[in-house]
Amino acid sequence: MKARLFKQVDVFTAVPYRGNPLAVVLDGADLTPAEMQNFTHWTNLSECTFLLPPTTAGRAAGAHYRVRIFCTGRELPFAGHPTLGSCHAWLEANASSHTAALPVILQECGAGLIRLRRDGPRLAFAAPPLLRSGPLTDADVSQIAHGLGIDRADILHHAWCANGPHWRGVYLGSAEQVLALRPDPVLLAGMDLGVVGPWRGAASTAPAFEVRAFFPGNSGLTEDPVTGSLNAALAQWLIGAGLAPPHYLAAQGTAMERAGRVYVEQTDTDLWIGGETITCITGTVQL
Repeated sequence: MKARLFKQVDVFTAVPYRGNPLAVVLDGADLTPAEMQNFTHWTNLSECTFLLPPTTAGRAAGAHYRVRIFCTGRELPFAGHPTLGSCHAWLEANASSHTAALPVILQECGAGLIRLRRDGPRLAFAAPPLLRSGPLTDADVSQIAHGLGIDRADILHHAWCANGPHWRGVYLGSAEQVLALRPDPVLLAGMDLGVVGPWRGAASTAPAFEVRAFFPGNSGLTEDPVTGSLNAALAQWLIGAGLAPPHYLAAQGTAMERAGRVYVEQTDTDLWIGGETITCITGTVQL
């Protein structure tokens, strides 16, 4: 064991302890996947990341660092809030005039190279392409409605939103409906589920949508406070289907007394998913 630099970062919030926390080990060299997975379980957080030098191929492509992302039970090729939180931690640990001037930061991960940029006080990542899209089956939609305790007719739109995690996305008529959900962990077992609904009459500076994310956890169904991968996939679906404008703000975590804010911007070439990040804990871990 050795002392390794460690940060715990809150993502998609400017207010500490109101977003989605991430554990970041800034030196993951010589750790085995089993050791990374064991430490991830110990943190009791949804995800933990380990920063490493780029691979030979990654370095040749311009990657600034490599990240391995672990959640309960498995390694992920990509995840949104770990991407923003890892970049934030890497920039803090490598603060210099050079890194401050970088227009784009390239992160290497299991999904390939992910581009990140500074967006005022926020960081944003270019959303990876969807691995699966298109409508869900009637059986899936009926099961989801039953598991959410709503009528089938309450689900106005639905789609696969898989971009690493295999999210199933459903669209309800209002944000209030989304916040009122009380999902059944048995009926929704095994599903990665994202639910979105619009805030009607919201001011231009207020969130346009409310989002909730549910996925299998150690004790049944788990709700995630703020989910970058889901919001990236939802945005690709909603904007592409004409259900959302090319620029909008989404809220997530309200039902968990969090205040996550996800900034979405569709440009001519990329879909950017951004949020503020803040370090809550800095120190070392014996690992």
